[in-house]
Amino acid sequence: METRRLEILLELARQGSMRNVADTLGTTTSTVSQQIAALAREVGTPMLQPAGRGVRLTPAGRRLADHAVTILGAVAAATAELDAGAEPVGTVRVAGFVTAVRKILMPIVADLASSHPDVKIEVREHEPAEALALLASDTVDLALTYDYNLAPDGTGADFDSIPLWTTPWSLGVPDRDSDDLPGSAPEIFLAFRDQDWIGNSRNRADEDVLRLVSSMADFEPRVRHQADSLELVEDLILAGMGIGLLPADRQPRHGVTLVPLAQPELRLRAFARTRHGNSAWPALAAVLNHIKRRAAAVGTAP
Repeated sequence: METRRLEILLELARQGSMRNVADTLGTTTSTVSQQIAALAREVGTPMLQPAGRGVRLTPAGRRLADHAVTILGAVAAATAELDAGAEPVGTVRVAGFVTAVRKILMPIVADLASSHPDVKIEVREHEPAEALALLASDTVDLALTYDYNLAPDGTGADFDSIPLWTTPWSLGVPDRDSDDLPGSAPEIFLAFRDQDWIGNSRNRADEDVLRLVSSMADFEPRVRHQADSLELVEDLILAGMGIGLLPADRQPRHGVTLVPLAQPELRLRAFARTRHGNSAWPALAAVLNHIKRRAAAVGTAP
């Protein structure tokens, strides 16, 4: 159903004369008649009925004219929202891992409400693979994801990406096991080869890193536990149940030591990802601009 025909129908409902409609829209009475006839064929019911020497809308035509007000209003709102030069309006749906949501997204909410009050944010907490699947299916507009330099996420190449920050990661171990450790990452891993290891239940990147570095030391890690929460990783370490990866810039609880990893260094890399071309949408562009400024303020972790 063409919106132009709905516009003509609505004008006819308002003015009651094809000639007046033609004059208002800058066309001819013949064109108005043809467009109304085409609309009647589209919906499968007459739009006009004789009224003396003229015509008037049928009951079906009046009902459709009433709907046309809502339909044309929605089309106008959508067009304005998608206009790259328009004031940002709309709801931006975001899926992201909890650190990015708390570190990058939540701090911009107040500023965004002040600078662009008609832009709203919906938040969903998801690990990278889950967030990218939602992005690919158009369930969300923005995915905040991460990978590791030693376990790059190849699926991220399918989207437009903005680097947000990087931070070194370390190996979290009990205090009593952290003395006199060798220097390189494979040597450190080898020192703990008989320990149970902690992976991530919703993202394979942690386990991929554990297995990669362990392979450099020629052993297979026994990944017995899976935990998404960094707090739970610490709980398991403190309980003597295993060791796992933790951010090097984290302040661990008493009883947990963070062992730096080098040769090779392990770094987490955070990204804002969107579907190709979608970042031109004004509402999403506004959110991305705030995110980029926030990321620049946070900087690269030491």
